[in-house]
Amino acid sequence: MARIVMKFGGAALASIEHIRNVAKKAIAEKERGFEVVVVTTSMGGMAKEIAKMARDLSDDASKRELDALFSTTSHLSSTLVAIALQEEGYDAVSLTGWQAGIQTDDMYSNARIDELDASQIEKHLKQGGIVIVAGGQGIDNSRNITTLGKGGAETSAIAIAAKLKAERVDVYTNVDGVYTADPSHVAGAQKLKEISYDEMLELSNLGSQVLHPRAVELAKKFQIPVVIRSSETDTVGTLLKEEVEMEKNLIVRGVAYESDVIRLTVGYDAYSNASLADMFTILAENRINVDIIVQAIIDGLKPTVSFTILKEEFAEALRVLEDSKLSLGFSFADFEIGLAKVSIIGSGMTSHPGVAARMFDRLRREDISVKMVSTSEIKVSVVVPQDEMIHAANVLHDEFNLEKALYI
Repeated sequence: MARIVMKFGGAALASIEHIRNVAKKAIAEKERGFEVVVVTTSMGGMAKEIAKMARDLSDDASKRELDALFSTTSHLSSTLVAIALQEEGYDAVSLTGWQAGIQTDDMYSNARIDELDASQIEKHLKQGGIVIVAGGQGIDNSRNITTLGKGGAETSAIAIAAKLKAERVDVYTNVDGVYTADPSHVAGAQKLKEISYDEMLELSNLGSQVLHPRAVELAKKFQIPVVIRSSETDTVGTLLKEEVEMEKNLIVRGVAYESDVIRLTVGYDAYSNASLADMFTILAENRINVDIIVQAIIDGLKPTVSFTILKEEFAEALRVLEDSKLSLGFSFADFEIGLAKVSIIGSGMTSHPGVAARMFDRLRREDISVKMVSTSEIKVSVVVPQDEMIHAANVLHDEFNLEKALYI
């Protein structure tokens, strides 16, 4: 029997009525002949309430206890979905991450899945039940509960789908698919019928909030089809897969942006003191994501390395650098705030030279200053002043005629 994994976000679990709706969607797939696994995240707003409780008790709670605490939010929603299904007369069982066999490393609040023993899920599916798994959590080798951090629930869903050889993963969100840009801020944004793993990965890394990059990477690795769809309406969503049907003359397929980018600059007294490998190894070991990197070596000036990070990782990055200042050999660190990143993405860019020049020319004509640039085969990103972010996204969407493309 074919299998399907259904992941529901916080908005889809925000109330008892929402939970009943989740149960109905799971029942509909069960009645279509699928074996069904549902993966839940926390109910909307609950994680914030619990975080406030913890802060009221302590400003320095241990990461172990915080992971144990936050894991209860998706556990609660999974049990409520199971109860709703049972009330409708269906055999259903809820499983925590560790009961579902999700084994992780010991990096609290940002753990990675090491392995997955799906035997308990398999057992319940063979007995005809619907399995509801608390997403975004697991257990480490010391049997401590861990959480996977941002995108953890959808990452759990795709890992489970890969292990079960599921036909697809349906990700239910508060949007009805992937658009050429954020439709709430970019005029004429169109919904995509399909998008490739590589394009979605770039969009996710560059600011799209629809699907986390970790989940996209896992889907690509195991070639799991993913449908991003609305939890509120029964409209057709966007299919994420390896190869997509390319629209005629569509070089750029999306515009993404990300606010609160910080440019951090590290300077050295001499080039001999600089080691990019050492610096970025230390940052990586502390799971600090670095994006655009620019090294400047100019005669008569002290060498510098600039890179961008997100606002929420800034304090931790400074701490890590300060703790490692002697071993890294740098003399000063400076930063610039009030920046944003705007990007264009499209597999068609690989075979069409001049896309970047066209992008830069349009930004110049709009008097939008470009502070940093990063490129790959299928994307071009620029760092601009944050107050120009939405303007830049709109003019680039217009420049590449995305509002006129034929989508669904």
